Amino acid sequence: MPLPSPGAATLRQKHTVLWVVALATAALTFDGYDLVVYGTVVSTLLRDPSQIGALDPAAAGALGSYALIGVMVGALGCGAIGDYIGRRRVMLTAIVWFSLGMGATAMTSSVAAFGIFRFLTGIGVGALVATAGAVVAEFAPAGRKNLYNAIVYSGVPLGGVLASLLAISLGGGSHWRPLFWIGALPLVLILPFALARLPESPLWLLARGRPAEAERAAERAGLALPPQEREATPDAEVPLGFKGLATRRYALPTALMGLMSFAGLLLTYGLTTWLPEIMRMYGFGKEYSLTFLLVLNAAAIFGGLAAAVTVDRTGPKRIIAGTFALAAAALVLMTVPLPFGALLAAVGVAGIGTIGTQVLVYGFMANFYPTRARAAGVAWCAGFGRLGGILGPVVGGVLLGAGASGQTAFWIFAGIALGGALVTVLVPRPRRDPAPSPSLQDGPEAARV
Repeated sequence: MPLPSPGAATLRQKHTVLWVVALATAALTFDGYDLVVYGTVVSTLLRDPSQIGALDPAAAGALGSYALIGVMVGALGCGAIGDYIGRRRVMLTAIVWFSLGMGATAMTSSVAAFGIFRFLTGIGVGALVATAGAVVAEFAPAGRKNLYNAIVYSGVPLGGVLASLLAISLGGGSHWRPLFWIGALPLVLILPFALARLPESPLWLLARGRPAEAERAAERAGLALPPQEREATPDAEVPLGFKGLATRRYALPTALMGLMSFAGLLLTYGLTTWLPEIMRMYGFGKEYSLTFLLVLNAAAIFGGLAAAVTVDRTGPKRIIAGTFALAAAALVLMTVPLPFGALLAAVGVAGIGTIGTQVLVYGFMANFYPTRARAAGVAWCAGFGRLGGILGPVVGGVLLGAGASGQTAFWIFAGIALGGALVTVLVPRPRRDPAPSPSLQDGPEAARV
């Protein structure tokens, strides 16, 4: 069947991209909600043993890391199968998985059960976080890939904003079970639309040697496949999945981007878990402490999107290194006495340089790899980065449990941010073909240029 007319195909392409971006953003909003909501209730769990049992700061930090261990397992598992079974199947399964996990967590009454279900929920979160970037990279128009990835991954801090606002409205996190039930809503709010509207990636089908299916999928989506001769480029020789990451071309960049993600996620989850408690140590009440968490995430959304527009024009390395450095400066400022407005501004800049930076890191990773190794590359970097996410809550819990001041924690986080900036500068540029053929994302007209 022939492709529709260029005008119709372009309209259909925009419709497809809109659905892909909207569904991925909505799903990651609930992912962000899931991973931030613990930080909104940890003070309640610490002070009220009748909820799930007695906790001290060190145990609470370890408990906060269980979901992130699950995220690492889910991300790496997704990387092992995502380039083989497709993007759509992984995303649909992940939505069901983490929704059921959140509902189960809401019904727990012991520390052990809470930790187990947080771990299981994290597996679904990890699979979705690792797959969303690959999907968007394969549908986003050329010249807007980083912006669209930033929009999608801004769902994570948006979920943090949602968690903070709901926690404030529900007694400052005192009523924690309803907060977790809300996290199960994707099962009824997102899954039906994803089943109906989320397409499989034609580029993935083409890379798997299924050109007929790829053509049908591209036609339904209003997209144009790249010319078949493009399969003779060096990208076609990249081994499928994780094997492609071990090649000379991608091994070093993969290691360095894993360290970038490690630093970004350590900062993200260290701060989202412990910032409310640290600010209470500085004398702020519970509602004020949750307000700082709200500002941290809200600033990350707008800052990450603004930075992504620049990234599409200049490339990601300078911007990401710069936002890491901004985080370090803001965290140092937060250790000195500041007027309340200036303190909120510093927290906002820290959000841009930590959570916002991680949004940019995901976009960098998703657009760095070819289709044959894209899901594995994003999954590896996201999964390895989760080691940092796991350590973030633990480091904060150990420091506070040992009697360290909030100032000490902020200085340590600032040093990690500087390390992230240094690693970013060392990432080599991806090698590109001198005259690539027009991509699927450029539309039918471009494919014929």
